[in-house]
Amino acid sequence: MEKDLSPAAPVSEWTEFLRVNPQVAALDAFIIDVNGNALGKRVPIHDAPKVFADGVQFSACALIADSRGLGHNVQGMGSSDGDPDGTALPIQGSLCLAPWTQAPVAQVMCHMRDVELQQSLWFDPRMILAGVVDQCRHAGIHPVVACELEFYLIDPRRTPDGGIALAAPAPNAGPPRRAANLSLEAVETNAAFLNRIDTAAAAQGVPVCGAVAEYGIGQYEVNLRHVSDPLAAADHAVLLKRIVKGVAQSMGMQATFMAKPFAQQPGSGLHVHVSVVDESGVNRFGAAGGEVLLQQAIAGMQALMYDSIGLCAPNFNSHRRYLGPFVPTTLDWGHNNRSVAFRVPAAHGSARRVEHRVAGADASPHLVVAAILAAVLHGMTNELQATKPVEGRVKAPAGHDFPNGLLAALERTRSSAPLAQYMPAQFLKLFAELKQKEFAASMEAVFPVEYDFYL
Repeated sequence: MEKDLSPAAPVSEWTEFLRVNPQVAALDAFIIDVNGNALGKRVPIHDAPKVFADGVQFSACALIADSRGLGHNVQGMGSSDGDPDGTALPIQGSLCLAPWTQAPVAQVMCHMRDVELQQSLWFDPRMILAGVVDQCRHAGIHPVVACELEFYLIDPRRTPDGGIALAAPAPNAGPPRRAANLSLEAVETNAAFLNRIDTAAAAQGVPVCGAVAEYGIGQYEVNLRHVSDPLAAADHAVLLKRIVKGVAQSMGMQATFMAKPFAQQPGSGLHVHVSVVDESGVNRFGAAGGEVLLQQAIAGMQALMYDSIGLCAPNFNSHRRYLGPFVPTTLDWGHNNRSVAFRVPAAHGSARRVEHRVAGADASPHLVVAAILAAVLHGMTNELQATKPVEGRVKAPAGHDFPNGLLAALERTRSSAPLAQYMPAQFLKLFAELKQKEFAASMEAVFPVEYDFYL
């Protein structure tokens, strides 16, 4: 695996940016952790040149914090080793404006390196994905990837019982109501919000290509364009989540990417579209003989799906989503069928692709894409054969090997020999340990429903 993941941005990049944007008052410098969260520091404008010259230092273990941003001394990293700093260096080309902030702020994505060696840290999720992409390209497999993210707009205030409620669609409006799936009325209701997302995405070079109202009340999906760099595709997904949350907050709302925020509403997924091109950029799935390659890729996804659930559904809440409709728990695939795990959309030629529908919106885009590409590589290099495609809605219960809950999923991911062929076994063990400890922390509180059952 390469030692340096991304080229560092020179000081001249900041100088030119500030010349064009003299109104900027601060710089947000952040890394992307294993949960897909952006963590970092807001630096005053007069200190920004130093960030580009020398980087900004903060805990290297921020990369492996839990969903709240707290550490758990995973594999002795944190309290046992003194919680050492890493050096977060700006990534070239990632400097942009954050248009939703109260004061004019710029942001730059950073890559965490070891303070002494100035090498990439092995547990960086961007590093994990980059390693899988390298293996794909060495095998002559060139993936093209796009992510779709679903989310809900909610009221930032908690209800008296500590729960959440949907955000009002407009000031002085009544409570949100059920609208038809793909309702343009629902899109228009929150047009100001969606327009600001488009504006922010354009300012940040995030290739947003449409938004739809999903089936859930107050639920939306924003799509991203396909790109030939899977690392950039995952970066785009994280940047989009930051945009959606930031814009929502600026408008008095909150956006949540929880996999299942409401028990009686549909869950939110992270759907990943994957195709494979040749060195000249021609889609191999849509070319002559492409159906065989497509089914090999699907067979790889089938082979590694259950082993990857710990990455695709990494939180306690993640597994509630699998109880809902149109959320796959079997290994089925099919053409133009949203009830299966691996959907082949009704597209041909350059648009021929597979949609992987297993992951929740709360998962790390980098780790999910890494697991999916590992499966594609596994299926194509071993010339695996997929099952027959299903027709009609899949009504079968979860496959007999589907992990029963978070702890079972994490243990299966931790001990997966096939997955460890493509992702470092040490990282799989680290991730499982982190999420097991996060789960234990969540169980320190008594849930209100327990009183209904056991009082």
